Amino acid sequence: MNTQSIQLEVSPSIGKVSAEYIVPEASKCIMTLAHGAGAGMHHSFMTALAASLSDVGIATLRFNFPFTEHKKGRPDTPAVAHQTIAAAISEAHQTFPSLPVFAAGKSFGGRMTSQYIAANPPPEVKGLVFYGFPLHPAGKPSIDRAAHLKDVKVRMLFLQGTKDDLASWDLIASVCSSLPKAKLVKIEGANHMFKAGKVDTMALLVNATNNWIDKK
Repeated sequence: MNTQSIQLEVSPSIGKVSAEYIVPEASKCIMTLAHGAGAGMHHSFMTALAASLSDVGIATLRFNFPFTEHKKGRPDTPAVAHQTIAAAISEAHQTFPSLPVFAAGKSFGGRMTSQYIAANPPPEVKGLVFYGFPLHPAGKPSIDRAAHLKDVKVRMLFLQGTKDDLASWDLIASVCSSLPKAKLVKIEGANHMFKAGKVDTMALLVNATNNWIDKK
């Protein structure tokens, strides 16, 4: 496994953000990993996920959004987030042109990634993985945030906990059933951070991701 830290240029006006590759010796694909609104690329969930994906042959490129890089409390606007995701996808594809590219994100990172891909479909991206799609604010059930998903042309994997307060199970199940290219995997008893008592949810997430990628 090879780990490499880089500076990812988003744009001349936005500048650069920190990013890190984790690349196993025999990689079958490269996946961009966007973090959530509350923590950056070095959060324990993000680092554990990248390391665990590497164990099954999935290379990753984690990166910070500019608001995290510059220690701002408020998440970036969608326009800035989308530019950051575009830069990460381009970087991963250019660095590993022979590997299939997948895009993924935790919560906010996943939603921003799907918004970008819905509006600007990158031909190199073969699929999209959500590690907890934030369907609605806590306590305010709604499906408004899912409206753009119908415009995503690649297949999608939704990994969702049944006790996620940002995605009522009935609502996320309904959304996914309306999307022909979507697969929904239930993580029983898990909350938005995939905590579920003593259950090793990381293994469940990685196995589901690996199986889905292998099915093509």
